Amino acid sequence: MRILYIDIDCLRPDHLGCYGYPRATSPNIDKVARRGLRFDNVYASDVPCLPSRTAFFSGRFGFHTGVVNHGGTQADPFVEGPSRGFNSMFGRTSLPRCLRDEGLYTATVSSFAERHGAYHFLAGFSEMQNPGKRGLETADEVAALAKGWLDRNATRDDWFLHVHFWDPHTPYRTPAAEGEPFVGQALPGWLTEQVRQRHFAGCGPHSAREVIGYDDRPPPGLAWDYPRQPLCLDSMTEVRRLVDGYDTGVLYADRMVGEILDRLAAAGVLADTVIAISADHGENLGELNVYGDHQTADQATTRVPFVLCFPGVTERLAGQAVPALYYQVDLAATLVGLAGGRVPDNWDGVDFSTEIAAGKPQGRSSLVLSQGAWTCQRGVRFREQGRELLYLRTYHDAFHGYPDCLLFDLGADPHEQMDLAPGEPTLCKRAEDILATWRTQMLATATHPADPLELVLADGGPKHTRGELPAYLERLRGTDRGMLADALAARYLL
Repeated sequence: MRILYIDIDCLRPDHLGCYGYPRATSPNIDKVARRGLRFDNVYASDVPCLPSRTAFFSGRFGFHTGVVNHGGTQADPFVEGPSRGFNSMFGRTSLPRCLRDEGLYTATVSSFAERHGAYHFLAGFSEMQNPGKRGLETADEVAALAKGWLDRNATRDDWFLHVHFWDPHTPYRTPAAEGEPFVGQALPGWLTEQVRQRHFAGCGPHSAREVIGYDDRPPPGLAWDYPRQPLCLDSMTEVRRLVDGYDTGVLYADRMVGEILDRLAAAGVLADTVIAISADHGENLGELNVYGDHQTADQATTRVPFVLCFPGVTERLAGQAVPALYYQVDLAATLVGLAGGRVPDNWDGVDFSTEIAAGKPQGRSSLVLSQGAWTCQRGVRFREQGRELLYLRTYHDAFHGYPDCLLFDLGADPHEQMDLAPGEPTLCKRAEDILATWRTQMLATATHPADPLELVLADGGPKHTRGELPAYLERLRGTDRGMLADALAARYLL
């Protein structure tokens, strides 16, 4: 068995053609979707980057691994303590280790472990190739390593190759030679001048007035040569630059996906290679006044694409969409199941291979989603009375001024423009009950008697907010947003 897992950073499903996007961003991914299955409601259990990949490759929620942040104590796995054997839990039960136990040679082409200091991610890989630019490499640099690996290994039996592209991640760095492929094409219809003005008057890191952080200038000390990347959305022209920059990154990564697939075809093994394409998380492109970042537990950040072409399983379902709710860790477990392996007992991911192979995917009844690196939030994704609902409970708002509770009807309002919470107390209570039940279950099965998000708050807050507020309050007061500064100062007792 050969498995190729393509992992594209910050990739939103709704910016891919196979998920209905009108711009031609993804012709090669679309071809894979036509051959296989497209999962429409897959969610990363923990976001953003470090928590997400830790969850996917360990099969476990951040509540159980301890990894929910990008720094501080909850950026590393819980210490296992006296029960730790000669090998760690990650070394014994990770996704790559499960596949190695089935006889697959496991390899990764990614700079993720170095960028995030996440060396537990490498557990179970037989071979690791690091492009060496800590996430600022372009897709052609990654693809060159991946194609070289395939030149040496494509025709051998039994391998798993993970290939990680960063290009939709800010700063947008697609080479200038690629031009402007989306010039003149319409923006998403919801993203209007009225929305821009409302967001421009708001606040928060990576909001409309501070697109790349807490200011409208490049970070000091960072060499800045990213002409595709806007710094401040003071006009719809700049909004267009942001959306075009993101979509161009998607298109460039997709082109390299095509080159990798062509290499498999040239080796004569494409037809019998498992192809899975997904992401660590999505990307807010204006939702909740976050532009080009991934700060919340909302739909835009937690929902990920998942396209699966599995020879012998998906052919008779080719081109179909799966509407069921899944955690991304469920798809990791399903890959293990489809490969003939056994999902470890400590995994939170559930193997749905039997129902998927039978063409009767049922999935989960609800999902709980966690963010701890920017905001501290939990999201509850559930269905009630035929409505696709998302409830957000905020414990730290990353200085955006969010209310404690938000509720969105995603079917009617996929970009989260209308908060229904004030008028829907029964639905909010339903979501709170789901959240409370989930948390009780997590504590009952945890190796450590604490909720990691509570530890993040006790540690001084999410990594990307610690120590930032005093200077940001000055900026708000200097840019006619003094009332917002006063509200944040009162909330955080400054």
